[in-house]
Amino acid sequence: MNIIEFKSIIKKFGDFIANDKIDLIIKKGEIHCLLGENGAGKTTLMNILFGLYKPEEGKIFLREKPCKINNPHKAIELGLGMIHQHFMLIDRLTTTENIIVGEEPLKNGLVDMKKAREQVKQISDNYHLAIKIDEKIENISVGEQQRVEILKVLFRKAEILIFDEPTAVLTPQEVNNLFTTLRELKAGGKTIIFITHKLEETMNISDRVTVLRKGKVISTVNTCDTSPKKLARMMVGREVLLNVNKEKGDLGDKVLEVKDLSLIGKHKNIILKNINISIRKGEIVGLAGVSGNGQLELEECLTGLRKVTSGKIILGGDEITHTPTRIRRKKGFSHIPSDCLKRGLVSTYDLTKNIILGNQDSFTKNGFLQQNDINEYCKEVIEKFDVRCQSLNESVNNLSGGNQQKLVIGRELSTNPKFILAAQPTRGVDVGAIEFIHNNILKMRKQKKAILLISAELEELLSLADRILVIYEGKIVSEKNNYTKEELGLLMAGKKASDEEILETGNRIRND
Repeated sequence: MNIIEFKSIIKKFGDFIANDKIDLIIKKGEIHCLLGENGAGKTTLMNILFGLYKPEEGKIFLREKPCKINNPHKAIELGLGMIHQHFMLIDRLTTTENIIVGEEPLKNGLVDMKKAREQVKQISDNYHLAIKIDEKIENISVGEQQRVEILKVLFRKAEILIFDEPTAVLTPQEVNNLFTTLRELKAGGKTIIFITHKLEETMNISDRVTVLRKGKVISTVNTCDTSPKKLARMMVGREVLLNVNKEKGDLGDKVLEVKDLSLIGKHKNIILKNINISIRKGEIVGLAGVSGNGQLELEECLTGLRKVTSGKIILGGDEITHTPTRIRRKKGFSHIPSDCLKRGLVSTYDLTKNIILGNQDSFTKNGFLQQNDINEYCKEVIEKFDVRCQSLNESVNNLSGGNQQKLVIGRELSTNPKFILAAQPTRGVDVGAIEFIHNNILKMRKQKKAILLISAELEELLSLADRILVIYEGKIVSEKNNYTKEELGLLMAGKKASDEEILETGNRIRND
């Protein structure tokens, strides 16, 4: 049975066509992956299904009957539920209170918390979604928070569950647990729509895959009949090298040293504790950790956006602990920020202004910007880093996420830096852009640049880094040249990875 059918769905934002005559069928009881690069139209299409957007044209059929879904309330009534990439939970409320909010069971006009706890526990037990029913959200892990989001949807009796990039903030073990849950939901008759740009996940969890590119459906295939290489080609429109070829490095002198760096928060809480890092010429040092364990704060301390409480930062032999960001850049510090739009670009500026951002002095003569020189330089950067745009005067807002990322990377790598802080350099970009970004990072390594790579992507760290540090609750808890993926995942979760645990985790992941 076709539980959902989209017919000729068109969605526009101004002149931009996000969904271009989408035809798509979702079958009852399947796990269906929507796979595509950033900006391909996956989330837009699901937001239409959940009533958050209205299409300009086209029809939706639910359980083989035409329907109009004008808002999320209507979607929930029809048995739809959406688990968003960024959780919509209230930190100060308990897990049970978050699950029942808006659907509270009442007794004599008051919320019946006893009944609510019983209902939540029953659903939790039925689907093996273990949670602490009276614990506040602020006190539980990211993986547990995701379980609360799933229980919220199940509490409202959803039969069709939409997951938007659900693994973005999870450790490998939490991803494994999520996939176990999805298979149990499927076994219980639920239909799962899984939005992702990750090939490994798609092959692991889905029954069928629909690939979107530039707002259009490229193909729908059975997962058992395809491969990561074929899916990558459909996503990007060309052959993609999925594995990094990294030559043996030749290390030089120390470029960056971080000595006993600590950071105390405004509530006197310890955010970073005695961080020690050293990076040499021609070396990529990776930093692994679950989001929220101090990576962002360390990034801000290194760039001068946040004052350290104690410790030292030394670049090329010069202490820069309290040096302004502008001076750090002049000393050869380059920064690819974890939030490209917030820290890396001025969205209302055109491409040329964004490309010279932070380097304006190099294009100034007698107090005036030399526009001809700027244009020539920007053309070179755009061509070299394959930034796809209509013109130099185009607003950076008009670029796709992948092209915005490539523009920032092009700017930061074109200033001949000594040291590169690359924070989440491939976040949200497609496999083609990932391949391009990885190759450019390796080129910098070959040119004897020192690189600190902060990434939530374990495959990226294992492929690129010469040495990996693991951060947990603001402390470096482990450091060595090679890890297994399973070992890294356990350390990121704050556990010591014994040989037995690593073997058990690895076997469980392979068996699933």
